Amino acid sequence: MTAQFKSVTPGAHLSDQVADALTAEIRAGRLAVGDKLPTEAALVEQFSVSRTVVREAVSRLKSLGLVDSRQGSGVYVRDAGFSPLNFDPRYAVSKQAVVQMVEVRRALEAEVAALAAQRRTQADVKRIRQSIVALDKAVQAGGDGVDEDVQYHRAIAEAARNPFLIGTLEYLGQFLRGATRVTRANEARREDFARQVREEHETIARAIEAGDVAAARKAAARHMDNAIKRIEQADPAFWQQAGVRLARPLVSGLTHRS
Repeated sequence: MTAQFKSVTPGAHLSDQVADALTAEIRAGRLAVGDKLPTEAALVEQFSVSRTVVREAVSRLKSLGLVDSRQGSGVYVRDAGFSPLNFDPRYAVSKQAVVQMVEVRRALEAEVAALAAQRRTQADVKRIRQSIVALDKAVQAGGDGVDEDVQYHRAIAEAARNPFLIGTLEYLGQFLRGATRVTRANEARREDFARQVREEHETIARAIEAGDVAAARKAAARHMDNAIKRIEQADPAFWQQAGVRLARPLVSGLTHRS
């Protein structure tokens, strides 16, 4: 590749700036399908950023379907074949945006829970139960529980035994994770909210363990509906803080997500 990149502007979202610059080259055809991206070291030098920033930027390009990695060879521009979903977490900082993200989750999570109830094994049930315990411990220790909440929903998704659903959730996870961070921050503000979430998680787990498809679907949908209600009850001051939380760089890995 012959393109020369300018150093990024100091400040937040350095990985976004790098990703945007690389995306522009791909969209313009200056980086064509099959072309190899510069090495990580070369990108670090050209953009004057850290390796972590470059890795996050490349991860974002992968999530958008613009590049893929080849073992032992490098990262190459791919033929996406279609325009992938392109949700930019930098702009999802409003109450309305978080509600809309939870609506996306509701459409997916309800069916995932139903399939999990139909197909779960005892090992699946054990993982779901363990994830609830881990979440409880994280909250008791003063953490936000985002990672543990993500793992709880991931355990349910794995029990659904549908790799396409898991892949969809993994793709969306980088965007939904920010909303999860905000919803959990809101729920942590009130003991009644935290208690409701714990009870909702337990209700979903019980329905899956019992193999009750309809109950699992209903419980997961209600969990998302109640999350929206809790969001609606947050005061304006909270949303000023939430904007900062949700605007943090989110593309640091795709490990699905509550």
